[in-house]
Amino acid sequence: MSDKFALPHSIDPYLYLQITPNDDDTLTRNYSNLPSSLQMVAATLDPDDHQTIAVSKDVTINKSNDLSVRIFLPRQALDSSSSTNKIKLPVIVYFHGGGFILFSVGTSMTHDFCSNIASEFPAVVVSVDYRLAPEHRLPAAHDDAMEALHWIITTHDEWITNYADLTSCFLMGTSAGGNIVYYAGLRAAAEADNMLPLKIKGLILHSPFFGGLNRTESELRLENNMHLPLCVNDLMWELALPIGADRGHEYCDPTVGGGSKLLQQIELLGWKVMVTGCDGDPLIDRQIELAKIMKQKGVQVVSHFVEGGFHSCDIIDTSKTTQFIVCIKDFILSSTVPACLVSQ
Repeated sequence: MSDKFALPHSIDPYLYLQITPNDDDTLTRNYSNLPSSLQMVAATLDPDDHQTIAVSKDVTINKSNDLSVRIFLPRQALDSSSSTNKIKLPVIVYFHGGGFILFSVGTSMTHDFCSNIASEFPAVVVSVDYRLAPEHRLPAAHDDAMEALHWIITTHDEWITNYADLTSCFLMGTSAGGNIVYYAGLRAAAEADNMLPLKIKGLILHSPFFGGLNRTESELRLENNMHLPLCVNDLMWELALPIGADRGHEYCDPTVGGGSKLLQQIELLGWKVMVTGCDGDPLIDRQIELAKIMKQKGVQVVSHFVEGGFHSCDIIDTSKTTQFIVCIKDFILSSTVPACLVSQ
């Protein structure tokens, strides 16, 4: 292992993550040793199952790279008798966390969170099962995000064509998913005219996963944080970044060069960006710094930083999920309704 990713001897990050490296730059992921919230669950397609708040189904987008999505609909949406009279719902394209190396749309925690969003808003949620590193290093996940967006535009899938309002789309991601949303958002902004009728209204970066060569105060203060130890953070970047890259790479550190020039395009499009975090997360300093840079570039940023908590606690700790969803709803409302109406 290279010196630039040197790890403290007190913590074994491979054991912490329940992964085993293989000689061919792949991982054996020992999911069976993880908590029940991180086990796999199937899609829930039966609308007559009244225990299910949202129905879901898996759809393959591209067989050649094994890219798929899990689509969620509020169960009540299927209760209407005629599709021609349905009120179409906003689209939330969601990207799960896991340091780019773990988990999927079928991870129980991710599945339940997307079900709650679909039901509570209500909305059509498209959860993207992007490729994982190190088998597929960055920018593979960013590429998959863009392919999923283009699929939404062109697909004839009935759940999308009948229920999704493509003119009201939000990209949302947790942890590594927040990183994906940021970089996919930049790319989508650059080609916004070619993505019609899909109109992105905003980006939601939930506890986004960023890094850098120089340690921040929060990283040093929370070096042995039980939810995201610094050595685990470093290992995930080593496995996710392109071969030969370090944490100074732009995929890891969005502040390189003072921030992307494409942020100006996000400003021109009028997209809003929500950045959330908490001071119990080692990454909070980086999240705050990115929010600051975006504001300096003229982007409309809504920052939601709170005391306590831990990395991605809003979906890991289900007692916090309801309030978090309220915050998201408020952000989406402010991004789709004229300010003069929101203030009334």
